[in-house]
Amino acid sequence: MVTRRTPPDPVSVGAARHTVRPSVPEGLGLASDSARRRMVEGLRAIGIRDADVLAAMEQVPRHQFVEPGLASRAYEDVALPIGHGQTISRPSTVARMLEMAVASVPRGQRRTAKALEVGTGCGYQAAVLAALFGEVVSIERVRGLHETARTNLRPLRLPNLRLAFGDGRLGAPSSAPFDAIVVAAAGDAIPDDLLTQMHVPGRLLAPVVRQGGQALHLVERVSRDSWQLTVLDSVRFVPLRAGTV
Repeated sequence: MVTRRTPPDPVSVGAARHTVRPSVPEGLGLASDSARRRMVEGLRAIGIRDADVLAAMEQVPRHQFVEPGLASRAYEDVALPIGHGQTISRPSTVARMLEMAVASVPRGQRRTAKALEVGTGCGYQAAVLAALFGEVVSIERVRGLHETARTNLRPLRLPNLRLAFGDGRLGAPSSAPFDAIVVAAAGDAIPDDLLTQMHVPGRLLAPVVRQGGQALHLVERVSRDSWQLTVLDSVRFVPLRAGTV
């Protein structure tokens, strides 16, 4: 049984939208632009088709969200450590989940739609979500990662992205309902709090532990009291844990 608590109000990471040239590690420089383009071409090659998702992936500088020593690998299709026993997901995983999450929202309505992310991590996926949706709330339970994400995201000036420190399993009821919810950690089940915060229609993507592994679950809310579940292929995510640290 989940104890219901209202998470803290999210805090905006930017007050105005600007085009900011992020600082880059010495030696990476403008090569990061071509590296992002090559990454996006790789996403197209594996079947990612949504033009908004591809544009968002090309726009967000992934090297800004990894340790400087790993920046040269930022645009490879690999998960990389970000500290606190967590990782930044592979670009293909991010793109696939977000393509499915945004699919129920017509392209002309995405800039007025709302998304919730459970598990901010280093902030990369939150930035991609902010390029897709009009309003994004992202929750992180690890204080150190929450602060890291704030630092990573600050130069990008994303006024439509709000970060919160709290137990992501409880969602953000004060900002619900959400057109899309993306969970970046695997639990034994999808929390009821998240299901009830979905818009009708709305989509939720979450890895769930099953039969000794993990499988990606797609949940579609088809009415006030009805949800449709599709179990997709195997994935590997960090565990979804309760509380904060």
